[in-house]
Order: sequence, then structure tokens, then C-alpha cells
Amino acid sequence: MRTVRALTAALLAGAGLLTGAGLLGPAVPALADTPSPSGSASTAAEAAAGPTEAGTTFRTAAAFRQGRQATAEASTGDYLYWVFPADTGQRPTVSASVTLPEPAARHGSSTWRIDVYDGLRRRQPCVYGMQSRTVAKEAPSVELSCTLRTVRPWADAWDNDALPGSYYVRLTVTGLPEEDLGQPFAARIGAVSVDQGGAYAGGGSLAAPLVPGATTEDAAEAEAGASTPSAVEARAPEDGWSSGWWSDRWVWTAVGGVLGALAGIGGYALTRGSGRPSRVPPAV
Repeated sequence: MRTVRALTAALLAGAGLLTGAGLLGPAVPALADTPSPSGSASTAAEAAAGPTEAGTTFRTAAAFRQGRQATAEASTGDYLYWVFPADTGQRPTVSASVTLPEPAARHGSSTWRIDVYDGLRRRQPCVYGMQSRTVAKEAPSVELSCTLRTVRPWADAWDNDALPGSYYVRLTVTGLPEEDLGQPFAARIGAVSVDQGGAYAGGGSLAAPLVPGATTEDAAEAEAGASTPSAVEARAPEDGWSSGWWSDRWVWTAVGGVLGALAGIGGYALTRGSGRPSRVPPAV
């Protein structure tokens, strides 16, 4: 009975620690949040919508947040640029939908492509997705996607890892009949991320995310009309940039320590119980 009580108490203590870490959910049901007054439908739509225009260079890229859609209308042959933020531990997936001109106005098939660049304007490879696609003349639209590598908190100087900061998306047509250049098309761009967790956490962090923008001197010159900013910077994520030191590895390390302690207590209790001499009933 002592052994059972000791194991039960140890298990309850471990469950309390896991609950506190958020791995087993809350100990008691949380009270429902008091509903706040909702704004108008137009205000909510504006908050969820992204930019309706795209830039034509890195410097004029249109900024949008992950989870929102950016749209633009342009002419075939133009280069369109957008920029969004990606933080440590995220694996961004960029998707693009292009609505093509009427088939009767086209003279053949076309090939469309998206490319993604980081804050240092290094092109990042796609590990999944259809980055480039050729569609027939009769196709009404084309869908593209690019899943990047997981964003790391830091990298060696010689490495080309994806790092936290701005990510630029470029959309363009790479092949079509010359007669089709200049025809109008519509594009929709979006980006979402999956949090990969501590499995991809590193032991360091950047001093600052790779978010290119104008320096103080550049801004002063731009205000005076002498120059323009060096690049459009992506807005920071809504919850701010990650510090780089925290990851769920800390949680799993604590859980491993608790489980190891429970195993030690249980083994000691079982060994101590089995080592006691059995009581011999008195002779009649």
C-alpha cells in the first residue's frame, strides 16, 4: 500500500507539472471570455484584406501579413513584388492565383512563376509546391505555391538558411507568345506558416531580424527629397519578433526530467518493497 500511495502521489505531481506547462490542457474549464462589441462588416473586411496593388521592384514591394490576401491587376510581362514577415520556427507557404485573359485574346500557352527572396535578397529554394507552371491557351487561371524551409534563429556566415525577417515574393510570366505581352491579368497572393516547434530551434539568434529599410540618414535625405528609401520593410508580426532563446525544447526537457524522477521513485519503491523479508505465520 505504501508503494501504491507513493506512486500515486508522484504521478499526480507529474500531472500537475504537465498541466502547468500546458501539455495536458487546463486543470479546470476556463471561463468564457466576455464578448466584445464587434465593429462593422466593412471594418472587419478592411482589417482582413491586404494591399490591392503590387510593387514593380524590391523597393516598392507591397507589404502584407501572413494569413491575409494581397491582390493586384497588371499587364503580362510585368514583375510584381510583395513582402511579408516570417519569424523563427515558421515554415511559410506562399500561394499565388493568377486569373488569365480571355482565351480568345491569347495566342498560345503561357508559363508563370513565383520566386521568394529573404531580407538579404537571396532567392530561397522551394522544398514543396509547384513554383512554375505552364498552362494551355484555354485555361482560365493558374495556381502556384512554394513552401520554404523552416526559418532558423541564426546561421553561419557561409550558409544560405532562411532567417527571420522580410520575405519578398515575385510573380511574373516567363514564357508566352510575343503577341500576348501587355494583356491584363489579375493576381492574388497569400502566405501562411506552420510552426515547426523546438525540433528546428537553434542555440543562438540574430541581433536583429533581416528587415531592410532606410537608415536615419536615408530617411532624412528622403524627407529632403534628395533620395528614396532603400527598400520597403515588412511589418513585424502582430505578436512581435521572437527573441530566439525560447522554444518548446525547454518544456520537453522539463517533462523528461519529471518522468526520469518518477521512474527513479517507482524503481526505488518497488526494489525496497521486494527486498523486505516475508512474514512467517506463527506456529500453531
